[in-house]
Amino acid sequence: MSARVSVEEHASFVRSLLSGLGARPTERVALGEALGRITASPVESPIALPPFRNSQMDGFAVRAADVAGAPVSLSISGEVAAAPGAPLALEPGTAVRIMTGAQVPEGADAVVPVEDTEAEDGDSVRILRARAAGEYVREAGSDLAAGDDVLPPALLLGSRHLAAAAASGITELLVRERVRVAVISTGSELVAPGEVLGAGEIPDANGVALAAAVQAAGAIVVHEARVRDDVDRLRDELDAARAAGAELVITSGGVSKGAYEVVRELLEPLGAWVGSVAMQPGGPQAAAAYRGMPVIGFPGNPVSAQLSFELFVAPTLRAISGRPAASVDRLVLAEPLVSVAGRRQYLRGRRDAEGRAVLVGGPGSHLVAALAASDLLIVVPEEVIELAAGESVETIAL
Repeated sequence: MSARVSVEEHASFVRSLLSGLGARPTERVALGEALGRITASPVESPIALPPFRNSQMDGFAVRAADVAGAPVSLSISGEVAAAPGAPLALEPGTAVRIMTGAQVPEGADAVVPVEDTEAEDGDSVRILRARAAGEYVREAGSDLAAGDDVLPPALLLGSRHLAAAAASGITELLVRERVRVAVISTGSELVAPGEVLGAGEIPDANGVALAAAVQAAGAIVVHEARVRDDVDRLRDELDAARAAGAELVITSGGVSKGAYEVVRELLEPLGAWVGSVAMQPGGPQAAAAYRGMPVIGFPGNPVSAQLSFELFVAPTLRAISGRPAASVDRLVLAEPLVSVAGRRQYLRGRRDAEGRAVLVGGPGSHLVAALAASDLLIVVPEEVIELAAGESVETIAL
């Protein structure tokens, strides 16, 4: 690519570098670890759901023929709770007190809810309303037959899916492996969040933000590092990431045109593209393959780094992990704005109570608090330098 490219050109280049990540191997994980994973194959239920006839209500198990002339009094011949054991047998002309989920006695074909009864004494009950055969009885296999698929392949697993698997007696699921990612922040000025700041030092926001963004996109972070502006240290961390099994490395900082740009210094001689994308914030970008491992380099300013991930890496990771793409919408501007010709602006904003797009903070790439207060990006095309209140703009949900 040339030294300066469009957003679409860089996005296409990054996609091509990440194209090998799509064919995922599989692994078997415990049910409790499967939330947010993708099923690799259909999942068959080894048992019927429900596995036995059971009551839908608290009430009385009866023969429908015995209550057809309700109101009618029946003697109570037993009681059954939702507990292990062989089912009772119902004698004709009697009722069995039954609890929700309990096994329906043999010979019973209906359940009369307790609300439709009156207690007469300890040994009998008055049935106030007739019930047809099958009412309030959950038949075995009425939800799913044994051998049927309880979960389809390529499914993003939520809590309801894990509940269905658990109800089927399944303890493990075959899922696609997550993409393994390393996150490396560069900059001699960076220290761990919470450390006492010395002169010229700042907390490393990018390491935290990018690692979280990787996980939110459905991948897993296998290596994290913070390196000073030292080419040898950066090389060591890239090797460490590879040794940790990383399939992709995301770096922040070190891609501009000044001195101490360690990502540029290390990777450009190896054939990396390090240049500028016609966007703001996030102009400086890099993309390379280091020993066969894709490395995507973002600017060091926190807003630039987070927006770059959202635009260039998140779409691929979300597609692989079965997560939905970011929501794109068109909203009306609540206020006028100005932009820079020749660069696509991604301004931070939020949706107000009337559904309009409101600007939050300025265009600066260091305004992390403004980004935190935003819930969308306002996209201003390269050729537009100003927009009036009431005009329509494209927005990307954050």
